[in-house]
Amino acid sequence: MILKYTVDSEVSGKNVKHILKTKMKLSERLIKKLKYQGKILCNHKPVLINYVVSQDDTIEVDLDVEEGDESVTPQNIPIDIIYEDESLIAINKKPGFLVHPTSLQPDGTLANALSYYLQSKGAVKKVRPVIRLDKDTSGIIIFAKDSFSQNFLVKQMNQKSFIKEYIGVVHGIVTPEAGVIDMPIARMPGSIIKRQISPDGSPSVTHYNVIEYLNNATVLKFRLETGRTHQIRVHCQAIGHSLIGDTLYPPLPDCETKDILLSSDANDTCISGNNTEISRNNSYFHMSEIIDRQALHSFRVEFVHPYSGKTLELIAPIPDDITRAVEILRK
Repeated sequence: MILKYTVDSEVSGKNVKHILKTKMKLSERLIKKLKYQGKILCNHKPVLINYVVSQDDTIEVDLDVEEGDESVTPQNIPIDIIYEDESLIAINKKPGFLVHPTSLQPDGTLANALSYYLQSKGAVKKVRPVIRLDKDTSGIIIFAKDSFSQNFLVKQMNQKSFIKEYIGVVHGIVTPEAGVIDMPIARMPGSIIKRQISPDGSPSVTHYNVIEYLNNATVLKFRLETGRTHQIRVHCQAIGHSLIGDTLYPPLPDCETKDILLSSDANDTCISGNNTEISRNNSYFHMSEIIDRQALHSFRVEFVHPYSGKTLELIAPIPDDITRAVEILRK
């Protein structure tokens, strides 16, 4: 991908590095890589970054920089690509799939799969996630193919212009039908994974709208204003409507309910403790028959493309396990 800039009177007499940083918004790290690989041109000729430009000169930057990622081992794992161009790639992540290797799971992740895919296309690229999802959350995840695209998209997130929407199924009947959950989130003391609501936490804002009321459950659409770890899951638990299937953030003690309630009758009984069978109208369901992970799916994103400047909308279909859970809860 080639970035171009035509020098105007404002920056005439400045050096190339000044233009790369102020006008083309390139990071110091990327400029160094471009310099060492001879990817910076002025009027189609390679130049050093201290080269002084004149009005109407054309600065060109070839962002196709070779940069392997030794921390990720390429693995031939199928991935569901919903969009790809020279700048980014969007994948519909299935549940149970880690995004990036960890010390406990160094392979079998989405990053391993994507690294293999890129190499099979002859591209030596680092895997640069822009959106991260929890292991058991499905849906759209975006990887940038270069640092410029990554920084451009992350900047939109920081400016809250990058739209991320999720579909989730929660316990209980949520009222009102639309609202904003504005509660700060912090790491839970003594845990490296779990988060909690805390006045000392980072600002965290989730917008929600009711899509459908089910049998003691609600389908919600969420839009994130911030992107904290486990944000939707923590916020749902905090308002008393945990995501169905979420074992890390289950319903808070209320009738000691820890499993899904399928009660349409006020005389029905809460199922609690380690019970995994749910009874309704003489029908029995096991939790795993409804859904064996949190019922949360990243279904839509909308953002400005790093190079075209046009708005791009991407949608990932609702997966079968959430569709089936809704069908069961609708009865």
